[in-house]
Amino acid sequence: MKNLMAGTHTSEEKKSKSSEVECPSCGNNITVRDYQQSQVVCESCGRVLKEKIKDRGPEWRAFDQEQKEERERGGPPSTETIHDKGLSTQIDWKNRDAKGNKLSPERRKKVYRLRKWHKRSRITDSKDRNLTFSLSEINRMSSQLGLSNSVQEIASKIYRKAVEENLIRGRSMEGVSSAALYAACREAKTPRTLEEIAEASRVDKREISRSYRFIARELNIDLPLTDPAKYVARFGSELNISGEAKVEAMEIIRKAQEEKLTSGKSPSGTAAAAIYIATLKSGERRTQREVAKAADVTEVTVRNRYGEIVEELDGEIKV
Repeated sequence: MKNLMAGTHTSEEKKSKSSEVECPSCGNNITVRDYQQSQVVCESCGRVLKEKIKDRGPEWRAFDQEQKEERERGGPPSTETIHDKGLSTQIDWKNRDAKGNKLSPERRKKVYRLRKWHKRSRITDSKDRNLTFSLSEINRMSSQLGLSNSVQEIASKIYRKAVEENLIRGRSMEGVSSAALYAACREAKTPRTLEEIAEASRVDKREISRSYRFIARELNIDLPLTDPAKYVARFGSELNISGEAKVEAMEIIRKAQEEKLTSGKSPSGTAAAAIYIATLKSGERRTQREVAKAADVTEVTVRNRYGEIVEELDGEIKV
C-alpha cells in the first residue's frame, strides 16, 4: 500500500497556521488548516471550527528553487480520479465562445454533436465505462463526506487495481467503489466510519463490508487499525465540549489501549464512551443519547464500552 500513498501529502506537511475566525470556546483567533482532515482547528483548544475546506495549493512538493521551477507548468496535472487520467481534451458545456458571447442556434447544434461524439470517443470499451461510472461515484461520495483530493486519489488507485485484477466481475460497481473509498480513508488515517460511507453510498453497509474484505484479501492490502482517538475531535465538536474534555477523552483511550480494552471493539464506540466519561469528569455532562447520536452508534454500545472501561480502569478513572 506504500505505492498508493505516492503523490499525497502528510498531515504535518499540509498544515498551515492562519487567522480566520475567532474560536467561540477560548476566544483565540489563531487557527490551523489541516488539509488532510479538511478541517480548520483552533490552535489553542483544538475545537473544529470549519469542515470540508478546499486545498488550493499545488499537488506537488518542491524542496528547493530548482525543483520548484522544474515542476511548475501550465494546465491541470494527470489524475487517477478520471478514467483517462485527465490526459484527453474536454469540451465545455457552456454555450459561449472564447469571448464569452452566446452561440447562435446553428453553432449550438454543431457543438452539441461535437460533445456527443467526443464523449463517445473517450469511452471505447467496457473497462472505460466501468471506470467512468465508478470513479464518478467515488468523486460524488468524497464530496458528500468532505474528503480531501489525496483520499480520492488513493481510492481511485485501489479501484483501478481491482479492475486490472478482474475483481469487479460478479460484484456491484457501487459496492467495490465504496469499499475502495473506505480503504482509502483508513490508509490516509482520515476518520470515516463504515456507517458514514454507507450513508453516502447507494448500497448498504453489509455489501460494502463484504466488498472491502474481498478486495483487501485479493489485493493484499494490510491496513492499520483505526485509532479511536482520531474521532474525538470531530465528535467532541459536534457535542460542543471543551478542549480539556477532548484531551481527557484521548488520555482515557490511551489507557484503554494499554490495557488492550479496544481490541475487537468499534473505534467509534470506544471514542464515544471515552468522551462520555470525559464529560462526566469535567462537569460538562452529556447524555448517552447525545453522545451516541454524535458518534452514530447505539446507546447500548456507549453503555457497554463505558462499563468495560470504568471497570478495568477503576483505579485510574474516577467519575
